[in-house]
Amino acid sequence: MTSPLSPIGGHVSVTGGLAKGGLRYAEDIGAEMIQVFVTNPRGWALAAGDPVQDERLRESGTPTFVHAPYLVNLGTPTADTLEKSVATVRHGLLRAAAVGAKGLVVHTGSAVSQSRDDALRQLHERLLPLLEEIPDDGPDLLLEPMAGQGGMLCATVQDLEPYLAALDWHPKAGVCLDTCHAFAAGHDLSTPEGVRETFDALHAVAPGRLRLIHANDSKDVCDSRKDRHENIGAGHIGAQAFAELMRHPAVAGIPLCIETPGGADKHREDIELLKKLRGTP
Repeated sequence: MTSPLSPIGGHVSVTGGLAKGGLRYAEDIGAEMIQVFVTNPRGWALAAGDPVQDERLRESGTPTFVHAPYLVNLGTPTADTLEKSVATVRHGLLRAAAVGAKGLVVHTGSAVSQSRDDALRQLHERLLPLLEEIPDDGPDLLLEPMAGQGGMLCATVQDLEPYLAALDWHPKAGVCLDTCHAFAAGHDLSTPEGVRETFDALHAVAPGRLRLIHANDSKDVCDSRKDRHENIGAGHIGAQAFAELMRHPAVAGIPLCIETPGGADKHREDIELLKKLRGTP
């Protein structure tokens, strides 16, 4: 039995409209799936959206994911940041549903100055209710581990276990694995053995929860704790790692989304290379 192929695409510019700009950029770079921001990624203002653009994107049939703003931190001890983070995730889930997205990607956050245990209790109290609000046919909430800087709650694949446990292993809690982050956190994806070990471990910790891969090479070495993306094959992970991971059973059919440097020309090259590594144009 042949494993399903992973759709390959990227985070797209939505200048000119979520559907008008996003789908045009996707076509330009050869994307088979897209990721978008639906509000300012570096602020707290929550954009209402354009129902016409929402409908166009929804009806396009393009597999779509929404990325939450970078400021979201549900592990923070600061009350104001926590309240804004909860409101932003709730807004993101509603907007993701409106555009027909498969999931909302959220960074797993940092405990900052509080203990990890207190931060995980806070996740149970504040993030679990948001998961409960998602209808059965609504988008998943995709948890993206970080590169291991500071008091990050999730960096390694193994860190996902207590995080998901804090969310009562809710069925709407999925995983988005960023290859640059995983590499920076100590998973050596530059070797076939490292790729197998990483995705075997992910399957053991969170079976069936992988929903999206952020396919990024790394400007820095393994275990650097630095989150600096590089174009596919131009960094320390190397192109062959992406061929290896697409062959892993846990990745069968899971979309790969680039978030690499450069504009349309570079993004087109990265997507063409990933398609070649996948074995189909």
